[in-house]
Amino acid sequence: MKFTCSCCNQTINEIPSFAWDKPLDAYDVPDENVDTDIFLNSDLCVINDKWFYVRGCIEIPIIDEDDFFIWGVWVSLSETNFFEFQSILDKEKRSHYGPYFGWLSADLKVYPDTHNLKTRLHIRDNGIRPYIEVEQNGHPLALEQANGITKQRLGEIYACIIHNKCPELPK
Repeated sequence: MKFTCSCCNQTINEIPSFAWDKPLDAYDVPDENVDTDIFLNSDLCVINDKWFYVRGCIEIPIIDEDDFFIWGVWVSLSETNFFEFQSILDKEKRSHYGPYFGWLSADLKVYPDTHNLKTRLHIRDNGIRPYIEVEQNGHPLALEQANGITKQRLGEIYACIIHNKCPELPK
């Protein structure tokens, strides 16, 4: 699949995905407290032993393609759901757990405010990161997840993330 960056008109020959190393809420922890207040690995994060996060994928279908554009983001879970999730990480067959309610902990700057959107975290088998379903509430991210995006829109997202040339968002 090919698409064109809306900023530089470069032809991109593969579908990008963009991911964050930690939840948005982790950036609120002062630098001097990061080592003591945050547990973080590639899939789990705990802040101050009371906020619990799991990394997953928001998959956006690309219209007329068989693949997805993926946002690698974090959602907060309740303590109970977090520890259940953590206990099944080593299981090959685990998709019968959940789904778990969560709050999105990400700032996806191509959309109006995405922090704390309601989500459902769906567990997948064979060690694949969970699928994050954004609640259908009319938010542009939820609409794009449900309806898909064009290659032109993918070019806009790419330009925003790679070149910081983002569309003006409604206030």
